[in-house]
Amino acid sequence: MSLKGRVAIVTGGNRGIGRGIALGLAQDGADIAVNYRQDVEGARETVADITALGAKAIAYQASVDDYEAVRGMVAQIANDFGCIDILVNNAGIASRGLAVADTDPAEFERVVRTHCFGTFYATREVIPHLRKRPRGDIIMISSAATRRWSANGAPYNVGKAGIEAIAEGVAKEERASNIRVNIVAPGIVETEMGRRLMKATRNVDDLRDIDADSPFGHVCQPEDVANVVRYLVSDLNTYVTGERIYVDGLAGAML
Repeated sequence: MSLKGRVAIVTGGNRGIGRGIALGLAQDGADIAVNYRQDVEGARETVADITALGAKAIAYQASVDDYEAVRGMVAQIANDFGCIDILVNNAGIASRGLAVADTDPAEFERVVRTHCFGTFYATREVIPHLRKRPRGDIIMISSAATRRWSANGAPYNVGKAGIEAIAEGVAKEERASNIRVNIVAPGIVETEMGRRLMKATRNVDDLRDIDADSPFGHVCQPEDVANVVRYLVSDLNTYVTGERIYVDGLAGAML
């Protein structure tokens, strides 16, 4: 799956799932704009690892919930790389896992703004660049939370619902521009956020302890998510748009 000559933006690409996706796309030949909010060291390490693969990579600091910051970042990326072909809306934050009655309104706004507003801002600014290219791809990183809508997660659930709503509309709006828009929805992934969640909800310190209870004998890895993204943005995907692919090892009938 060659992405040679294509440029991808990965928001929150400095660590976790975003880092896995950035490295996976670079392995296929894409040049990568790595967005990060605060973790400059993580961004530098990701850029160095991408460069070692032979691809071009530059890190860009911007909080995705800040429209002017996103607008400036996208303009700078287009100037630095000459074009934009792929957008992966990955940046996200967790909520505290409280019932609605106990959730601080400020937390609700912060989580929804990061997921939903951030996705809207980046997508809005990138679309004009994708329209100029032979092909464009937008990937929304959602969550298996949208399978169940569990209790004690309203901010996160609403944020991911917003991402998916944006994706469904843009897939229809931009199909004539040869832009494919798809949703990738992981379950628990071995990342810092995943480890914190398992510690809080199941008192699990080491995710290796739940490998045996996980589908296919291991906890989902960032690379498992990245491989789905790699397919969706590749030339192998000729006819898939507006779809949601769950990456949690579960079949719908098993829920």
